[in-house]
Amino acid sequence: MLTNWKKYSTFIDDVNILTKLILGIALFFYAIFIHQFDFMLYLTIIMFLYLIIMSGVRWLPLLIVIVITLFFGLTSSLFMIFYGEGSETIFKFGIIHITEESFLRGIHVTMRTLVISFYGMVIPFTSQIIYVFYSFMQHLKVKPKIAYAFMASIRMIPLMFSSFMQLRQALKMRYAVIDKSNRKGLKWIHHLLIPTLSQSIRKSHRLAVAMEAKGFTNGKRTFYYKVPFTKNDLYFILMTIALVAVAYLLNIYLPITHISDIR
Repeated sequence: MLTNWKKYSTFIDDVNILTKLILGIALFFYAIFIHQFDFMLYLTIIMFLYLIIMSGVRWLPLLIVIVITLFFGLTSSLFMIFYGEGSETIFKFGIIHITEESFLRGIHVTMRTLVISFYGMVIPFTSQIIYVFYSFMQHLKVKPKIAYAFMASIRMIPLMFSSFMQLRQALKMRYAVIDKSNRKGLKWIHHLLIPTLSQSIRKSHRLAVAMEAKGFTNGKRTFYYKVPFTKNDLYFILMTIALVAVAYLLNIYLPITHISDIR
């Protein structure tokens, strides 16, 4: 599905998935210790531009993903905004008490979430599932039996969705001759859920038997796909460091709010 969203490719598509994951985790822990409001603000803007330019995704699906991310980013900070502490009151009604300090802290938490989300969304947009598990097997020494099982299970998700849609269409035809009392509420859910689960279990069992017969064990294997570390990994590391460095320099030389510590 993600490949259908792609409009163009960048060098990040050729970066090893392990490099992307390690840098994403490193950025997550680094962002936790950023307490300068302007630094986080600039970093959010830069990561937003990074997502738009480097993901290579079409505008409509990218816009949908960004809107969803903004929604969850804002909702994650509402508790801190509504029930925070501070001396400069902006709004107060009942137990809701919004202060200038709590509002800024909430926005800071939102921006922290957006930074990680914008940077992290580029990873699935620029990675292929098959290379993820091959990289794990070749560099992290994940057992082939486990890696191929996960790879096969992910490949089965579209099949499950297709079976669900076919069952739904079939039920529409059957319901034309069935009394309404037998196709409402929990009965409708049972008519969809139980056949879908039973089909998935049968397909999973057949797949497991086929993999066992084909020799998908934990023994040593030769790989058709090689997933090495290349110069693109180095470029990606340098680019990530440069993005953070630019945000830090803008925070120093072009501050917006002049808030040095948001804690």
